[in-house]
Amino acid sequence: MEKKITKREKFEMLKEIIRGDVNVEMTVEQAELIDFLDAQIVAIDTKAEKAKARNAEKKANGDELRDVVQSVLTNELQTIDAIVAQIEGEEITKAKITARLTSLVKNGIAEKEDVKDEEGRKLKAYKLVA
Repeated sequence: MEKKITKREKFEMLKEIIRGDVNVEMTVEQAELIDFLDAQIVAIDTKAEKAKARNAEKKANGDELRDVVQSVLTNELQTIDAIVAQIEGEEITKAKITARLTSLVKNGIAEKEDVKDEEGRKLKAYKLVA
């Protein structure tokens, strides 16, 4: 699959085209275009940095559902189905609960282990870190 060219990369390419031959002096119009492209690149970089900061803050702080999932966890291992059964709400799905549990494990709040059910299937179970 081809790599998609980003807007930033396109602006950089345009700058190179405008600069053209390095031995020829740039016109005022070319310099203005370069300045404009530089400003656009800075704006893209600033927007990306702000988005990274927001995402990092969201990840660190979590959300309401993650807090609910954490409150359901105990020191006993529980399967995802058992955890989902304890949480009420129309928007609650197994995938959303699994994502929150993964976040809790990554942050060192919970532990994940493999357990077997009555039929011998291997399931993931979670508990709070002691």
